[in-house]
Order: sequence, then structure tokens, then C-alpha cells
Amino acid sequence: MADREALVWLEGLLHPRVMERTEAWLGELAQRADAPSVAVNEVPLLYEAGAEDRFDAVVVITAPRELRGARAGDRLDEREQRLIPDDEKVERADFAYLNDGSLEDLDAFVADVVRTLSAP
Repeated sequence: MADREALVWLEGLLHPRVMERTEAWLGELAQRADAPSVAVNEVPLLYEAGAEDRFDAVVVITAPRELRGARAGDRLDEREQRLIPDDEKVERADFAYLNDGSLEDLDAFVADVVRTLSAP
């Protein structure tokens, strides 16, 4: 979004509503007789929104800049100016993974995280 002021306004409108819905969803899960031991919520701007304390654990999955550039194209520099650097996110996270390998490697990482978080 080229209009920075409009983007800030939009995020201010959306972020509280998304977090409110997330809290309601987690509450619904907790009330179930078969409540899951782990619930996953993807939050692309978790640290930027200051929402990391709302979760028991944070998992960061990042990719090398070249790969991010291939995905974002010309928007990468503009986008990264607004984001907390990946190295800081990795440092702050409970679990972190550099996604530069195979899908099997990523699956193994995720399975390990789920096992760790599900342990009594």
C-alpha cells in the first residue's frame, strides 16, 4: 500500500479485531471436551503489532533474503522497512527455523515443535 497513513489506519482497524477473534477462538477451543493440546495461529505481523505476549509460544519461520525477494519482487525493500528484522524476530522467538531446505526438513521441524509443545 503506497499511502503509509492509510496503511496505519487500516492496521489500527484490523489488528484489534483479528486479536479479538483469535481470543474468542482460543476460548472456544479450551471449552471443548476434546480440547487440542496445541492450537496454531499464523500472525504475519505478530511483533510489529505487539501481540507476542498473547501466546504461550512463538514460532518464527523465515527464509533467506534472496528467496523473500523472489516472492515479494520489487516490494521487498518497502516491505522490510516496516518490519522488525528477521534476526531480531528469531532472537525473540521460542522456536525458529530458516526455511532454506526441503519440505521434509520443514515438516520435521514443525513435528518437533508440536511434540515439544504437547509434552506434559
